[in-house]
Amino acid sequence: MTSQSLNSHHVDPDTALKLYIDGGWSAPLDPVSIAVINPATEEVVAHVASGSAADVDRAVAAARAAFASWSGTSPHARAQVIGRIYELIIERKEQLAQAISLEMGASISSARAMQVPLAAEHVRVARDLLASYRFHTVEGGTAIDREP
Repeated sequence: MTSQSLNSHHVDPDTALKLYIDGGWSAPLDPVSIAVINPATEEVVAHVASGSAADVDRAVAAARAAFASWSGTSPHARAQVIGRIYELIIERKEQLAQAISLEMGASISSARAMQVPLAAEHVRVARDLLASYRFHTVEGGTAIDREP
């Protein structure tokens, strides 16, 4: 593979300098960007939003707000969400391998053969464990309920 920028690998220029907070892309409060450098070539392959302490505060507030509804989500529904993440990793495995290669300087063959498949496998195992976990058991005369 010749050296190419992430922008030629499907990086959306409308979101590259934004932060994903509270379910959507938003401009950082401080519009500072940082260069993503391929350590193998020292080429700048993209620029991304840096994010500030105030942006972190926004993200934490959004996560706290979402916590109550996510905590009430059934294990089955959670497994479905994790399953969808797994499907997206598989669907986008080549894009992910290219990004890993460019961002980390890893060989493309390593990214394709190990890094992306192992990431997908971790997510698949989490999905399968959640789907098969026994949240309610009876041992002797005792019922045990485990809450996610």
